Amino acid sequence: MMLEGWGRYPRHESELLECSTPHGLPYLVTSKSGLIARGNGRSYGDAALGERATLMCRGLGRMKTFDASTRLLTVEGGTLLSDILEAFIPRGYFPPVVPGTKFVTVGGMIASDVHGKNHHRDGGFGACLNEIKLILASGEIVSSSRSENTDLFYATIGGMGLTGVIAEATFYLKPIETGWIRQNTIVANDLGEAVAALMATNDRSYSVAWIDCMARGAALGRSLILTGEHATRDEVQAKGPAADLFPRLKSTRLALPIDFPGWVLNRASVSAFNEVYFRAGSRRAGASAFVHWNPYFFPLDGIHQWNRLYGKRGFLQHQCVIPDDNALAVLGEILERFSFSGRGSFLAVLKRLGAGTGLMSFPTPGFTLALDLPATPDVFPLLDDIDWAVVKAGGRLYLAKDARQSRETFEAGYPNLPAFRELRQAINADSHFKSRLSTRLGI
Repeated sequence: MMLEGWGRYPRHESELLECSTPHGLPYLVTSKSGLIARGNGRSYGDAALGERATLMCRGLGRMKTFDASTRLLTVEGGTLLSDILEAFIPRGYFPPVVPGTKFVTVGGMIASDVHGKNHHRDGGFGACLNEIKLILASGEIVSSSRSENTDLFYATIGGMGLTGVIAEATFYLKPIETGWIRQNTIVANDLGEAVAALMATNDRSYSVAWIDCMARGAALGRSLILTGEHATRDEVQAKGPAADLFPRLKSTRLALPIDFPGWVLNRASVSAFNEVYFRAGSRRAGASAFVHWNPYFFPLDGIHQWNRLYGKRGFLQHQCVIPDDNALAVLGEILERFSFSGRGSFLAVLKRLGAGTGLMSFPTPGFTLALDLPATPDVFPLLDDIDWAVVKAGGRLYLAKDARQSRETFEAGYPNLPAFRELRQAINADSHFKSRLSTRLGI
């Protein structure tokens, strides 16, 4: 079957293997080489496209146990984050780390060591993991943790599924008093102000900046910084005695039933959207607002198949991280290149990151910038140049979003790659688990 990631580029033909029970996993894992596991297909590029075979794991979505005294939840690797949120938020629990979409599996979250708006304080998803059960190339089921098979544990976190198939995981939930987020908006008139605002809000639980990447000149990098805290019971009840502590999740979603024509997203339309969004956000600055957890953490999930915005040709998400010392200069260079090329993105996000957990985790202390761009031929050389600016500044690209970087920039950005390759060889994963991403980058 022809498969693609969320960005719809590239596409690759791969044999599909379906699994609905954990008992069948070892047999399926050993039955094919050139295999990679696939959850809900939300990695953007070619990370979940098996070189020869792709193991579909959505059928392994059972929540197994939860211990309220330790707050430890054990689930199968194909369990959707959305199911966990809907089951546990009304009970007063929330995952310590969530990415920008809830339609991802726990196995995918581990393989990508996903980060959220709180990475600067709490780290990535790997930081809240207690134990992983992994199916190796031999079919053996191995448990790993911070005290058992530690090398395998840290290699699997952020390892893009290249150590084995994640059959089961145990991780912590954190207590919350309500399902509301107390949000504050800060206006930054240029990139320098945006960077300074993110630094100044390091003590906030959640912090993220939306950037107008079409702005130029003195307004280059103008942004809206959105900070958030889980609202307390007292804060919500102060709104009135009838205030709902855990508001229901609305099931209605907008949908894009067709692929947009390529001409819809152009300099004029993106500039107009950014102007309207910036002005609307500026009017909210200075006052706290209570926001439902769903639109705060997952705004794009409200649009079903929003990836159709970019048409049949698909799109690329370029996400990099730049260390603090070089961040302002290099981010300014990147934004200038995009602005003057006319290839601005209305989905441009800037966040602060802390240290990563896994051997191959993307985060490193600094600033991460994510931009969505149509997959047109002229975009590729532009991104190639930006990749080199990133790695020369000591940064790297996020493998869960990558679809086209070169092997040279990848190797320059990930200094732990030799150790990861050595572990893969030691457990015979290098000859068995292969994705299009691993082949392209020589992992």
